[in-house]
Amino acid sequence: MNDILPILLPILAALVVLGALIPVLMKTRKNITNYPGKRDENDPVAPGAGGGTLLEDRPAPTRDRTAPDSGGLEATETVEVPDNVAGLEIVPVETPLPVAGRLIRLRERLVRSNNILGKGLLALLSADKIDENVWDEVEETLLLADLGTEPTLQLVDALRERVKVLGTRSPEQVKALLREELIKLVDPTMDRSLRVERHADKPAVVLVVGVNGVGKTTTVGKLARVLVAEDKDVLLGAADTFRAAAAEQLATWGQRVGVPTVKSDVDGADPASVAYEAVKAGIDQEVDVVMIDTAGRLQNKTGLMDELGKVKRVIEKLAEVDEVLLVLDATTGQNGLNQARVFAEVVNVTGIVLTKLDGTAKGGIVVAIQKSLGVPVKLIGLGEGADDLAPFDAESFVDAILN
Repeated sequence: MNDILPILLPILAALVVLGALIPVLMKTRKNITNYPGKRDENDPVAPGAGGGTLLEDRPAPTRDRTAPDSGGLEATETVEVPDNVAGLEIVPVETPLPVAGRLIRLRERLVRSNNILGKGLLALLSADKIDENVWDEVEETLLLADLGTEPTLQLVDALRERVKVLGTRSPEQVKALLREELIKLVDPTMDRSLRVERHADKPAVVLVVGVNGVGKTTTVGKLARVLVAEDKDVLLGAADTFRAAAAEQLATWGQRVGVPTVKSDVDGADPASVAYEAVKAGIDQEVDVVMIDTAGRLQNKTGLMDELGKVKRVIEKLAEVDEVLLVLDATTGQNGLNQARVFAEVVNVTGIVLTKLDGTAKGGIVVAIQKSLGVPVKLIGLGEGADDLAPFDAESFVDAILN
């Protein structure tokens, strides 16, 4: 036994040391597996390890940009992506439908969604006897369609006079009268063109604003599709820094249509800074249009509205804001009108985008907003599809209501 003990003691000691080293070796192996060398520049940065940097999501394939180097963020590089690169996901760039095709689809949807208003009015005005009760019902129908009190009274008075003078009752004649008076209210003389033409040395800047949930980010993406189809170079700015998924949502739209997106790598970053950097990148890269998506905000929250005013002022240190598009949900009716008034006071709205017009028979909100603000409805959205956004046309809108 005494002879064996000197042999066993070193063996036992070695086993104890080995047991203590095994966890250390395993941990080291795990770290080596995760980080085999220096961190790559593209590796995610841990929270709190710095931030505030603005990143530009550039689609993988980019559009051909061959302008002279202006010192921007990869502004002059033409990136050609091979067809077969292992591990590289290529997002196909989508091509929007032609304007004519989109208008036809939107008119068809508008006919289905708003014909209750038109048919109701035609039925009332084609009655054998048009007395005060009928005119009261006409007035009620128009008010329920969110036409607004003043436009409703104006339309009813005009119809009363013309029906009385002509003494007509036939549906065709009544429809013609109603069409003429509705077109006057919608006002085809308003300038509904988008100011998206590049200036001599700077891009056109479009600021998109509105309350939560009206579809601002989606509208920016859809409008980017339209502009790309018109062969314009577009850059998107994700200044909605309060909604966690907003920047990624906008970047996804950018990938789909082949345009870059400037965004912050920090949640809750200063939206004015993001907007500033987006416009700066647009100037450096000599793009045609910079579109800025802003955070949704309630019109009765003074601090948030002041912040929106700040975003616009900061942008104007670099370039003029050519368009301020206010996105409104058509289903909100008169509440949307109240929103429009407050936003117009803060950022000088130049155009209205009405979304979700397919889900409501309250097409009269078009007239109410224009009468109240003197600002034209420039675009309408009638669905969730990528091509469900089109220029607003007064005559087509009225024809869709009445057909």
